[in-house]
Amino acid sequence: MMLAQYTDLFKMAGKVSAMFALVLILFAHARCKQVIEPQNPVIHADVPDASIVRVDNTYYMASTTMHMSPGVPIMRSIDLVNWEIVNYAYDILEDIDQLNLVNGRNAYGRGSWAPGMRYHNGTFYVSTFSGTTGKTYIFKTEDIENGPWETISFSPSYHDHTIFFDDDGRIYMIWGVGRLMMVELKDDLTGIKEGTERVLIENASKPAADDLILPAEGSQLFKIHGRYYLFNIAWPRGGMRTVIIHRADEITGPYEGRLALADRGIAQGGLIDTPGGEWFAYLFRDFGSVGRTPYIVPVEWDDGWPVLGVEGQVPGLLDLPSHKGLIPGIVASDDFRRRSGEPDLPLVWQWNHNPDNSLWSVNREEGSLRLSTGRADTSFVMARNTLTQRTIGPVCSGETLIDVSGMKEGDFAGLALLQQRYGLVGVRYESGSKSIVMVNAQSGSPVEVERIALDQDQLYLKAECDFRDLADVARFFYSHDGKTWEQIGSQLQMAYTLPHFMGYRFGLFNYATIGPGGYTDFDYFRVSDNIVELQ
Repeated sequence: MMLAQYTDLFKMAGKVSAMFALVLILFAHARCKQVIEPQNPVIHADVPDASIVRVDNTYYMASTTMHMSPGVPIMRSIDLVNWEIVNYAYDILEDIDQLNLVNGRNAYGRGSWAPGMRYHNGTFYVSTFSGTTGKTYIFKTEDIENGPWETISFSPSYHDHTIFFDDDGRIYMIWGVGRLMMVELKDDLTGIKEGTERVLIENASKPAADDLILPAEGSQLFKIHGRYYLFNIAWPRGGMRTVIIHRADEITGPYEGRLALADRGIAQGGLIDTPGGEWFAYLFRDFGSVGRTPYIVPVEWDDGWPVLGVEGQVPGLLDLPSHKGLIPGIVASDDFRRRSGEPDLPLVWQWNHNPDNSLWSVNREEGSLRLSTGRADTSFVMARNTLTQRTIGPVCSGETLIDVSGMKEGDFAGLALLQQRYGLVGVRYESGSKSIVMVNAQSGSPVEVERIALDQDQLYLKAECDFRDLADVARFFYSHDGKTWEQIGSQLQMAYTLPHFMGYRFGLFNYATIGPGGYTDFDYFRVSDNIVELQ
């Protein structure tokens, strides 16, 4: 607050005591702190491969969540800064072993990738592809926030594709890596029109460099003022992920290209305009173990080309409305209490792979989540029904209270930070007794670091993450009463690994190592955008 604002408050207080005036000041100052300058990244969490459309005054964004279920989150915003999840394109992608985590198979790092979103003649289309199933998927609905969705799928799996509805009624798909291809789709979107496949751009990477770690990919096509603009990324060797833009007067080309942005690896996305006629690019950045975070970049037009950033840089502050809070509407605390008509799980939750719905339930009145075991598993990452939410930067914590009175011999339940190099704290039931255990898998293999005897059925657990300056460290805690916390085990050095290909997630888990039939109740989950123990 400015000094003049404080002075006005004293005048308002009039004959009221100075103490009351001070209370007014502190209250107003607290309210001011709740409104935060808009800053990049606009979501400090794992929201990669975004595709955005605007319908009137509302923006909708689809993003990648790979092996999570439900998949392809649909987020809504009215200002490009504050986002909330309003739907998913699918509940499960397919009912197969890899996505079900059965028979020793998994879909880590795969599932579905890089969705594209379109709005055409009153219908929303969200397309994606899957190396797990070998298929291309198109989901369509007239009501993107409520559904229902119609699912169309066909083979093969077209990598990083974009679909485009042209003004003449033809529907195109562009895909590829380095060498970009184009094909026409059937009018009902059930496959390609035979004989229409062609090379669109032989070497789309050329504007970036000749020596590349990653050739051009991530196609998104736009038609603006009668011209076609194709966005891609490439990664020059010794450089960073860069934005490449090609333009043409006809959709079939010829295309001319240029390097559009090379700043901290912020790349891959496309263009969006505001109702007032301003233009922005939406891109993302590999941001350490929190994941790939979305950025909004101002755009000006020069000689028919979009110019990204300010003097070649992505600004930290944006001329857009302020954030309404440090945690966007994509993570949330949950007491598991539900009113009539509410779903059992809010949209912020996703299961690690497809869930077995017979083995979880929500006690809607008392407020608890029950995770039951249905088989024996050999490791945390192969256990079904781990319920997850994103972590969020720059710092965050997740806390839960578990009741382990229903555990059976060999069961292990608690709170995790999920990635290939995971960490977790929980209760293990072995040899007739229960223990508090911390496991650290930062070496690539799980190591039980510390074990403490437990003689009660309820235990509070907490994990804290520090992503500031790419520190990427986490610590784990337990409490017998929810007031006094003790650190357990070792610090986890978090790392973004390609086998999982996503940022760290909080996970509530319970699995058996001997036999099924046990259960654990989770009383609540609380997520916070601050930490205490890592100050």
